[in-house]
Amino acid sequence: MTTTIALAGKGGVGKTTLAALIIRYLAESQPGPILAIDADPSSNLNLALGLELDWTVGDIREELLEQVKQSLTVGGAAMGTLPGGRTKREYLDYEIRNALAEGARFDLIAMGRSEGPGCYCAVNHNLRQVVDAISRNYRYVVIDNEAGMEHLSRRTTRDVDHLIVVSDPTPRGLVAAQRIGAFRHELDIAIKNAYLVINRVTGELPAELQGYVARLDFPLLGTVPPDETLTLFELDGRPLVDIPPTAPSYCAVATMMARMLGGG
Repeated sequence: MTTTIALAGKGGVGKTTLAALIIRYLAESQPGPILAIDADPSSNLNLALGLELDWTVGDIREELLEQVKQSLTVGGAAMGTLPGGRTKREYLDYEIRNALAEGARFDLIAMGRSEGPGCYCAVNHNLRQVVDAISRNYRYVVIDNEAGMEHLSRRTTRDVDHLIVVSDPTPRGLVAAQRIGAFRHELDIAIKNAYLVINRVTGELPAELQGYVARLDFPLLGTVPPDETLTLFELDGRPLVDIPPTAPSYCAVATMMARMLGGG
């Protein structure tokens, strides 16, 4: 059975960093392979994971559409096939599997750029099927999302077991977290559990922010402190999955993940 963990939050709150630390925790403490899905076109999860990235799903999608345009001149696309007799689904399945960035305990799919002009409905339907089929081979799937979540049901039909809404310790960040969390009720996929994580908190959460947290309809899972070790890794371009297990940021994430996964 696959457990899906998705991260959401406004830009700049540290979603990619937390995604990498969660993957590090899963690789160290949980059995089974892990698939990371980088669903943020502006993100660089591959660098945080220390993986080379040659192709994204967006690149493959655009290449497919170009082949469709070419095959229209000979009637192939109208019959659902591409040059060489492959179907669109077969093309996407082959190319996306080849585009997987592979690690020892975790692999990565990067969704890449957003759609350009034109109709993507049929292509996105096939993409969801391919990504979902690949995901079933993994014990855990960790999705690093864009700032909002409106695209999530376009990327996958999988239910999300745990949604982690990430905020910084500011009123504006928590208001954004509230809006993002509320939007989960409007998605076409089911989200079983939702939590708040506040990043870069020194000491106790300030009293003026506790009122914002109390008004949310999902609980505070925990906070992550500023971490000099994490800062040095990011400045040096070292993979965050190599951060020492004693680093304060990792210790905080590990404690939260043990509580979240242990509680089902």
